[in-house]
Amino acid sequence: MLKDNTVFVGNKPVMNYVLAVVTQFNNGAEEVAIKARGKAISRAVDTAEIALNRFLDGVNKKEIFTSTEIIDTESGKTNVSSIEIILANQK
Repeated sequence: MLKDNTVFVGNKPVMNYVLAVVTQFNNGAEEVAIKARGKAISRAVDTAEIALNRFLDGVNKKEIFTSTEIIDTESGKTNVSSIEIILANQK
């Protein structure tokens, strides 16, 4: 759905991801998805909140999806939580 307008949140500082989200909207994106798994989920939430509260006027949270993904690790299968936050222009 939003392949080009997806920001994958990892271990970098939050402001790196905020900049990526703001840049997407400044380049004309109608929607931007912020995705994260595991320990990066809190960073994804911070990214969305900082982008909305400080930088983006006229943009709202459209949808939030949560899920659990099963991942193969060296010690077997493990469950990892994931989140996808969709931000959308109101215009």
